[in-house]
Amino acid sequence: MALLSVLDLAPVPEGSGVAQALANSLDLARHAERLGYQRYWMAEHHNMPGIASAATSVVIAHVAGGTKTIRVGAGGIMLPNHAPLVIAEQFGTLAALFPGRIDLGLGRAPGTDMATARALRRNLEASVDTFPNDVVELMHYFAPAEPTQRVRAVPGEGQDVEMWVLGSSTYGAQLAAMIGLPYAFASHFAPAEMEHALAIYRSRFQPSDRLAAPHVMLGLNVVAADTDEEARFLFSSLQQAFVRLRSGQPGKLPAPVQGFEDTLEPAARSMLAHALSEAIVGSAETVRRRLDAFIERTGAGELMVTSQIHDHAKRKRSFEILAEVHGMTAAA
Repeated sequence: MALLSVLDLAPVPEGSGVAQALANSLDLARHAERLGYQRYWMAEHHNMPGIASAATSVVIAHVAGGTKTIRVGAGGIMLPNHAPLVIAEQFGTLAALFPGRIDLGLGRAPGTDMATARALRRNLEASVDTFPNDVVELMHYFAPAEPTQRVRAVPGEGQDVEMWVLGSSTYGAQLAAMIGLPYAFASHFAPAEMEHALAIYRSRFQPSDRLAAPHVMLGLNVVAADTDEEARFLFSSLQQAFVRLRSGQPGKLPAPVQGFEDTLEPAARSMLAHALSEAIVGSAETVRRRLDAFIERTGAGELMVTSQIHDHAKRKRSFEILAEVHGMTAAA
């Protein structure tokens, strides 16, 4: 049975603020832990009013400190925005504080627009082209220090940080396979290359000290509710957010709107149908049927589920329904 994990974009709903969004993240993480979810990941985005997890390692500490057993990590850190040594120190510190519970997913996109990327980095010399070397450098900092090593990650060296390569194309699949790391594909917003990327990763995988056999995790939007109609209504928040983002107008997570799809122009409707083609939206029975079909079709060992729902209580309920239909057992 595929493992289920949570990807939390720390949404800031319309009518609310960052402080409440971060409180909601910790509340949802505790809920996911009780329900038996495997991991709880936060994502790095910048200059987006609807996402509160820009300082990702800080938010991870907030969530890990308020939970006990669930793995907590980044899905992901956009490595071109950072020096590998800084990330090694940050996640080495997290691993020292929360032993055996810290994951580090690495992406090569900026997680923002190019003007903001320049503000983050001051220059763009660190680019997507240096990503493979940066990943290898980061792995080196987590290894036990060598006697002659001049630059060391303290904390970081020798720490148990589980590293993942993230991707939305075949590039990340090739890299993860070559260096023997687990691979997480962003099928929750870029599903077009999913099957091709999985085939490349699995066929080219080279065992490493970190991983003996390929391990795939797929991103998946799931909105579950008591009825199909209610789920589709709740799903309209994500649909609105996508349309606004792709139109260059990102904002807070909108409240749901009845019949939103009926108001869309053909181009926007086509964009949503493409980007969110793998989304699972519906009642418990609908979610069960489509989830089983997705797992059977992809062979995924783990799913990283995200649910962008405006109402926090409804969001918690969605993860609860998903856990029930997947046969997970809540912790005592």
